[in-house]
Amino acid sequence: MEKIGIVGAGLIGRAWAMVFARAGHSVKLWDGDPAAVPKALGLIGEALAQLKAFGLITEAPATVRSRISAAATLQDCVKDADYVQENIAEKVDVKRKLYAEMDASAPPNCILASSTSSIPTSIFSESVPGRARCVVAHPVNPPHLVPLVEISPAPWTSPDVVNRTRALQEKVGQVPILVKKEVQGFILNRLQAALTFEAWRLVDEGFVSVEDADRCLKDGLGLRWSFMGPFETADLNAPGGIADYAARYGGVMHEMIKDVRYKPMSPDLIERVNAEQRRVMPQERHAEREAWRDRRLMALIAHKRAASAKD
Repeated sequence: MEKIGIVGAGLIGRAWAMVFARAGHSVKLWDGDPAAVPKALGLIGEALAQLKAFGLITEAPATVRSRISAAATLQDCVKDADYVQENIAEKVDVKRKLYAEMDASAPPNCILASSTSSIPTSIFSESVPGRARCVVAHPVNPPHLVPLVEISPAPWTSPDVVNRTRALQEKVGQVPILVKKEVQGFILNRLQAALTFEAWRLVDEGFVSVEDADRCLKDGLGLRWSFMGPFETADLNAPGGIADYAARYGGVMHEMIKDVRYKPMSPDLIERVNAEQRRVMPQERHAEREAWRDRRLMALIAHKRAASAKD
């Protein structure tokens, strides 16, 4: 696959453009807002310079940037594409209309993939004539720094489309996983929700502060989880491996949470958590902290690459 169409030029769309361009692909970028693409191209140039500074691309930023061009219309964006990554608003009716338009304009073998974080493929593609080529390829924000991609097909998505999507994601340096059956929120968001709601509950019931709950992750679990998942962590945490771990700790862990019932985040709780968080990081520093996050992610990626090469 050589030609890529990116539909939607916001944060996720421009990150995807970098993912494909740095892997050598020709990319066309389109957005329903004519002003969005020129702005995105400028931000892409800045982000590529940062990637170069951290050693995450070997080519000159201008060389990578030259592979990304603006498309004047949706039809121009997809008409000769081999793969399209859609990144528009999380609105079912809007996506249904868009996929019908893309299906009518894209070549027959072109894959139509969505970055949606909440809408199953079957919901927006059911009435699309070429629905067999529609699939979710859900990234983690921002996808040019966090490589995981969840591939979630509908029951009617062609197995060839799933295989080609996975192969392309691997080729461009992403880490694809397969969602074997459609489930609300896919896999990553469900794992994240379980941890997030427990963190909010512990704060709500007075067991821990917002700041200390964050410390538990960034200076505790997160250190292991940056290079191992929960199953490998368990496997290495007991002398006899994962079966031994389950025998030792499975009952204890179940006892901890067996009576927990999570409630929606109440306005009062949100206000209290926000107040604590604003004391830790004032709102006026939000953009500064986002940039700091991205620098730390780039440094971590560079470290993991170097460590993997040594291993």
